[in-house]
Order: sequence, then structure tokens, then C-alpha cells
Amino acid sequence: MCGIVGISSFTKDLQLNTETIKKMCQVLSHRGPDDAGIEIYENALLGHRRLSIIDLHSGHQPLKYTYHDQEYCIVYNGELYNMKELKEDLIDKGYQFATSSDTEVALVSYIEYGPECVKRFEGIFSFVIYSDDQLFGCRDQLGVKPLYFSYDEDELVFASEIKAILIYKNKAVVDRTGVLELLGLGPSLSPGKTVYKGIESLRPGHYFIYKNNHLMIKRYFKLKSTKHTDDYDTTRQKVRKLLIHSITQQLLSDVEISSMLSGGVDSSIISAIAASYLPSLATYSITYEDQSKYFKAYDYQTSQDDDFIKLVSDRYHTVHFNVILTQKELVKHLETSLIARDMPGMADIDSSFFCFSRHIGSNHKVVLSGECADEIFGGYPWFYKEELYNKENFPWLLDQDKRIELFHEDIKKLPFKEYIQQAYDNTVGEIDEINEEEEDKRKRRMIYLCVEWFMQTLLTRSDSQTMQASIECRVPFANAKLIEYVYNVPWNYLYEEGKEKALLRDAFKNELPKEILERKKNPYPKTHSPVYTELVCQLLKESLEDQGSILYKLFDKEKLNDLIETKGASFSYPWFGQLMMGPQLIAYLYQIHLWGKIYHIELEL
Repeated sequence: MCGIVGISSFTKDLQLNTETIKKMCQVLSHRGPDDAGIEIYENALLGHRRLSIIDLHSGHQPLKYTYHDQEYCIVYNGELYNMKELKEDLIDKGYQFATSSDTEVALVSYIEYGPECVKRFEGIFSFVIYSDDQLFGCRDQLGVKPLYFSYDEDELVFASEIKAILIYKNKAVVDRTGVLELLGLGPSLSPGKTVYKGIESLRPGHYFIYKNNHLMIKRYFKLKSTKHTDDYDTTRQKVRKLLIHSITQQLLSDVEISSMLSGGVDSSIISAIAASYLPSLATYSITYEDQSKYFKAYDYQTSQDDDFIKLVSDRYHTVHFNVILTQKELVKHLETSLIARDMPGMADIDSSFFCFSRHIGSNHKVVLSGECADEIFGGYPWFYKEELYNKENFPWLLDQDKRIELFHEDIKKLPFKEYIQQAYDNTVGEIDEINEEEEDKRKRRMIYLCVEWFMQTLLTRSDSQTMQASIECRVPFANAKLIEYVYNVPWNYLYEEGKEKALLRDAFKNELPKEILERKKNPYPKTHSPVYTELVCQLLKESLEDQGSILYKLFDKEKLNDLIETKGASFSYPWFGQLMMGPQLIAYLYQIHLWGKIYHIELEL
């Protein structure tokens, strides 16, 4: 994985920005500690930071290729898992290669096929190519790798992380729309939006062409609705084949690969398949100090992971590492995880993921994750709980009124409910309608919402926190061909006999112990320790001693004090999804305070 940055203009003197592009590149050094490079053209400045995974000794970027006297230059972040097939095709067409990197394959594919090359790519990527006085930028089909940009009438600035663009802009402005995104929808965000004025995110499955100060954006990938004609057994076999292919593709690496293992169905499948190809596969799990002492089961988290992890590790002879995080470590890195995401995120769910990634990074550069299975196979409660799946709005935002009650009187005047509803309606309006059973329409709508929204929130967490720790996270379930197929599978296949993710469980029943096959889905583990609650309450209390805190502009002071005094009990609903309750909300508010202070946020209301 890597970090990319760039500035382009066809009217400005870009020579004045050479020091700026160096600073933009440097601020992404965590994404690429192994190498750095800058290329200067009259109309474009390109920068790159490299984390070497494939072709360790060459593949320096920006990478150039000359064809028919035309020079092409690329800055690339990602992995092309079908690199071998693509390269063989291009060699047959007469191209020669100077490296064994997928970066060169991506560049030559563009030379041969133009913008349509991206339809041939299987992988995770975002890249920008400069040639013939134009920029071509692209993001992978499902948005595993990020690409942010800022565009006005005479310049385009892009980067893998927002912080690099903020260096160029030299200010961080959040307007009314940004506040509606942050407090109404956050930590999820509308497709293509960020919380910052003038900074956008290139949507998954999109590319742009920038020439003569004009920006054109086009969608090249979208989930399409078609009638599913395979019977159940054929469907089960195809799901199995598609996922195994995705996992084995992602074993491509010149460094050792590891796997996250929680003892749930998703990570257990990936670890089991990977271990059958990689002897002595290293697996990693996460827990917290005193977790057994304080753990309390509830609807969404019914059991601890330890026993289930051991079943898989013993069966497949993995070399297992159990990472135990302290409460102080968790709290300390709320700031680190905030800076990694460039906005308040999922509180300790983010900070723990950073700490987890850092521990993995002490031994491995690449790790496989089971993320993104629930969004397509129906693992979340909003796929099967009637009061959630019948809701004509985002099911992970349980009570908008409860949120709004926390806000400052001036902020309450903003049209939160209307904005949220419009965002929902816009997304649902993108779905291709076909003639099918009502339950299948509902399932299709929920998968589309999850892929465009909930999955993006988790992928942003995954990329930002793992790259902050300088490791590459691969997500085999975030595979375009797999998701395209499952998107059209009928609901009764996915949720057979009232069992969540029944199709996935059935497809891999021979690989997994019975105990794991029958285990109810449990989310990413959160800490249950009262020590953590005490620590975040103290931090929020100290934050409120700062009279210039952004919290006073956004929230009701008394409501914040109630949260501290009740240790989070005064807000009894998850702020987002299934996990952000009580202590997690307090940690999130503390992150908002830090964000306002560290980023010098200017509110433009």
C-alpha cells in the first residue's frame, strides 16, 4: 500500500508549489515508510510514498513509461490481484516491462485500453496517471482504497488522505453541509462527501479525467439488478468458488501474509483457506485487559471469542498471537485514530483497530480481514429484524431525535431529518428495479445501502488505521464479482431457516468446526471495563474546561455534563450501528473536541 498526492493546473505556475508537494508527501509517510518520490511537470506535480509489498527492489514511484514517444507517469496505491493475467495479455500485444510490479501493469493497461482499463482490474486501488496534458484518476469498484480531491475553476488537488489536501489549502472549513454530515450521518458519510468544505471523495467505481481545468467524473461500476436463475446448490457452490478465488488471489505478495481471526464465521473461513495454502499462517486476535472479568453478554455480543479462536487455530495449525490492549492504550490512541481518519470516527473501535494493527505490524506487513461479509450475506440485525428492515431510512441510525436532543440550540435549527431522509432517498433511487418478490427487493435495497454506506464507513476505518500503522489490510469479501453475484441471490437462500448468513455457513461447512458454524454473529469486540469509562469521562470533563472547545458550538452543555455524571447512561441508544453506546459516545465527543483543536476547525454556519 502507498500514499499518493498531486496538484494540477493549466493556468497557475506550479513551480511555486514544489515545497508544498513535498510537505503533502511527507505527511503521508506512515502510508509508505519504504520509499518516496516526486515528479514535476509544467501542469502537474505528483508525489508518492511507498510501502513495499510486491517487487521490493524496484517499482519506485512516480513510475514512468514511454510509448510511441509519449510519456506516461503514474502514482499508484493498491494491489492488482489479476496482475499476472493482465501482464501476459499486454506482453502478447508487444509491451515490455522493466519491473515486476503491478504499478507498471496498471500504467501499461491504461496506455493500451484507456479509461476502460479499470473494468479489467481485480483488486484494491486508487491511482492517478499524467499524460498528454491530462490527469486520469480512478478508484476501485468497492472503495477499499481512498482518493480525495479538491477542485475549483483553475486547479485540482488530490491525495490518499484529507490531511495532505489541508496542507495545500492551509485551513479546515466545515460549513452547514459538513455539520449535517458529521452530526446527522456521522461517522458514515454521504457517497462522495467529506465533512470539509471544498474537499470531496471520489466514489467507489468512478474515475475522473482532468484537462484544461475541466473535471469530468464517470461511473464505471455499479451493482446491477438481474433475475437469479441458479438453484440453491449451484448458488452455494458458486459462492464457495468465488470466495476461495478471492482469498487465493490475495495471497499474492513478496512478504509474509497474516490473517485476523476473531473466531467468527467470516475470519475463520479466510484463515482456514489461507492456511491451506500458507503453512504456519500467522493469525491475530484482539481483546482487552480484564475483559473476562467485566464482559456482559447482550443482544449483539453474545459471547467472547477466545474458545472459538482456539478451535480454528488448532485445526489449521496457525501460529496465533492474542493481542491484549490496556485501557490506557485504548484511550491514548483516540487521538492517533482521529488523525488517521481526519475526522471523528468510531471512537475506541477505531483506536483499538489502530493498536491492533500496530501489533500486527511488528511482525507482518500484510493482513487479511473478514470485513465486509455481513453487508452482503445479511449478518446485521437490519436484515432480519422487522422494525429495522421496514424502516424507510438508515437502519443504523436508530433514533434521530435522541441525537438532536444533544445539540446546541443553534445547531438544532439545521434540517437534520430532511437531510438524512434525502440522503437515503438518493441512494435508494440509484437501485435498478426489477420484477421480484417484495422480500427480495428489501434484501437488494439493504445490500445496496450497506455497500454504499455502512461498508464504506468500515473500509475507511480499516484503511486509515492500518495504514497509520504502516500495514496493508486485504479484504477478500470486498470482491466485485462475489458481491455482484450475491446481490441478486434470493433472500430465502441467504437466510434459510431463520439463520443469519446461512448461505455462507453452508458453503464452508466442511472447513469450520460445528461450534463456529452455529455461532451467532458477534461484532468487533469493544471493551467492557469500567476503567475505560472512567478514563474517557475524565477526558471529556477536562475538554469542557476549555471554553474555546468546538463542543460548546455544537452541543448542549448540560447534556454533555449529564453524560459525564451518568457515565454515558443518559444516552441509551447506539449513536451509530450496534456499538457506539455510553462510553463509546463519550469517547466520540472527546474526539470531536480534539478534532476542533488539532485541525483548527473553522465553522461556517
